[in-house]
Amino acid sequence: MRPHCLDMHRKDLRALGEAEQRPSRWMLGGSARTTPSASAALAWTEAVTLIADGHAPDAIYEDARAHFGEKELSDLTLAVATINAWNRLSIAARLVPGTYQPPTHG
Repeated sequence: MRPHCLDMHRKDLRALGEAEQRPSRWMLGGSARTTPSASAALAWTEAVTLIADGHAPDAIYEDARAHFGEKELSDLTLAVATINAWNRLSIAARLVPGTYQPPTHG
């Protein structure tokens, strides 16, 4: 995951009352509670994010297909592409990771 994404979503989750440790470990794939389907989703996310390096590896695709149906994998891929687009816009706009402030929920 990229710095802009981590900064924004960790702060949003914290503002909603989520424990700091759980999203950090889950987003980075290091939680013992990460399920096989979550691990497959994270691997697919990374493969799609790094698609400029080539194509998504067959093994990662096959693992994702084992956990997700066609619509679910399509939705996940679209979500990854959308988040990557927002990250690229943030980078192009010279936004500095760490400066995001979540909206107040009340």
